[in-house]
Amino acid sequence: MTTSARKASRVPAVLVLEDGRTFRGRAYGAVGETLGEAVFSTGMTGYQETLTDPSYHRQVVVMTAPHVGNTGVNDEDPESKRIWVAGYVVRDPARVPSNWRSVRTLDEELTAQGVVGISGVDTRALTRHLRERGAMRVGIFSGDAVTDEATMLAKVRSAPEMAGADLAAEVATAEPYVVPAVGARRFTVAAVDLGIKGMTPRRMAERGIEVHVLPATATLEDVYAVDPDGVFFSNGPGDPATADHPVSLMRGVLERSTPLFGICFGNQVLGRALGFGTYKLKYGHRGINQPVQDRLTGKVEVTAHNHGFAVDAPVDAPSDTPYGRAEVSHVCLNDGVVEGLRLLDRPAFSVQYHPEAAAGPHDASYLFDRFVSLMEGQRA
Repeated sequence: MTTSARKASRVPAVLVLEDGRTFRGRAYGAVGETLGEAVFSTGMTGYQETLTDPSYHRQVVVMTAPHVGNTGVNDEDPESKRIWVAGYVVRDPARVPSNWRSVRTLDEELTAQGVVGISGVDTRALTRHLRERGAMRVGIFSGDAVTDEATMLAKVRSAPEMAGADLAAEVATAEPYVVPAVGARRFTVAAVDLGIKGMTPRRMAERGIEVHVLPATATLEDVYAVDPDGVFFSNGPGDPATADHPVSLMRGVLERSTPLFGICFGNQVLGRALGFGTYKLKYGHRGINQPVQDRLTGKVEVTAHNHGFAVDAPVDAPSDTPYGRAEVSHVCLNDGVVEGLRLLDRPAFSVQYHPEAAAGPHDASYLFDRFVSLMEGQRA
C-alpha cells in the first residue's frame, strides 16, 4: 500500500442512502463526494471487469464479496478504457495484492481515476437493505465532503434517478472503429455500441467476424454502409424506455431480415422493437453466478449479469409481433425474469446476460456460434 493510500484509508467516509440510512467507514480510492444508484454485485472475482463495464455508468457498486483487491490491477482485463462506476463500496480491501499480473493496487487505480469509494462497511447489512428496499440513490462522502447528515441526504435526494435515464450515448464510441477477424474473414458484422464491452467484439473476431463498431447514434444507412452479414446490439446503461433511436434502428434491421443478435440492453431494445414493454427490477441482477435456463435445450447456464431493467413478455406461449412470432427463449431460475427472446419467422435473437464473460466459465459462448449459424443460413 502506498503512502497516499495509507493516508486515505484513515480518512473518515460516510455512505448515505436516499431513505436516510447511513453507513460509516473509511475512504477507499479518491477522497471527495459522489452520487449514483446503489446496486450490489455478487461476483467473487472479476472486479476489474465490473469497474470498467460501461453498463455501470452512474451506479455505486456494493461488492458482496468481503475481500476485494486481492489480485490488484493489470492492463489486460479492463473492458473499456476507463472505470465507469460512480462509486465503490467494499468491506475489507486487500492491503497488498498477490498476483503475477498485478501492476498496481486497486486503491491506486481508483484514486488515479478519481473514483470515490468507501471501505470498512458492513456490506452484508447494506446488501440486505437494498434487497428489501430496492436499489436507490446513494452518496459517498469523505474528507471535507462529510457534513451533517441532513445536508448529505438532501444532495442524495437531488440526484437524478435511473428510471428515465438516457445514458447509452454518454458511454458509446464517438467514432466508428473496426475489430478485425482473427484469421480468414468469414463475415462482417455491424455492432451498435450502446456501452459495448471490449471482450464482445473479440469473441466475434475469434469466429472469423470482422466487427465494425458504430456509435449509438448510427443511422440505418450507417449500418448498411458496411455491407453487414449480421447486426449486433450491445449492452449499455440506462432505462430502455428512453431508447427510442436504437428501437427504431433495430426495427429497420428486422424489416430487412438481416441476422440480428442483442445482449443485455440489446435484449431490452429487441423487446421494445417487438412491441413488449420493459420495467425496472427491484434490485436487479449483477454478478457472475446467475442461473439461466435455455428453454430450447433445457440446459442451465451459469451466467454473468448486469441489468436493472427487464422485458415484460409472456413466457407461456409465443406472441404475435409485427415481425412474426416471438418467444421467450431463456428465463432466470431465481425469479423467472425474461432472459432471452427469439423470433421464429426471422433470424433474430437476444439474451439479457453477457455471453462474452467467463462466468461458468464459458457456458454461454455458444450464443456467438448461434449468431454465426444465422449468418450462414442467410448466406445459403
